[in-house]
Amino acid sequence: MIRGLGSHACAFVAGVALALIVMTATMVVKTGQFSPPALVPATEFDGALRAAMLQMDTAMCVTPTGDADRDFARAMIPHHQGAVEMARLELLFGGDPRLRRLAQGIIVEQSQEIALLRNILDRGAAAPEARFSP
Repeated sequence: MIRGLGSHACAFVAGVALALIVMTATMVVKTGQFSPPALVPATEFDGALRAAMLQMDTAMCVTPTGDADRDFARAMIPHHQGAVEMARLELLFGGDPRLRRLAQGIIVEQSQEIALLRNILDRGAAAPEARFSP
């Protein structure tokens, strides 16, 4: 009987400890206090690339307006800006001629798309008849 109580008590304590760990982890994630361990960039390119991606990811988190077209355009602008910045870093640090040509094309094309997205946002959403219906 005493042995049974001891094992139940151990199980109970282990369950409480596990519940506390899970609750703490959940609270940390929900409150945004969780951050992955800071990694030391191996190279100047690595640090610049991480900074560009972090800035892009942050800027892409737009507050929804309820207008899918506007929200899409507003999120795509920083996405494309991130691509342009990453391509610029390839031109600064990369050596592969194929990737450097690709980076040049990305800069041109994504910059044009940024201008188009901004123009659409400035002029208002597309007319209903111009919308694609999948």
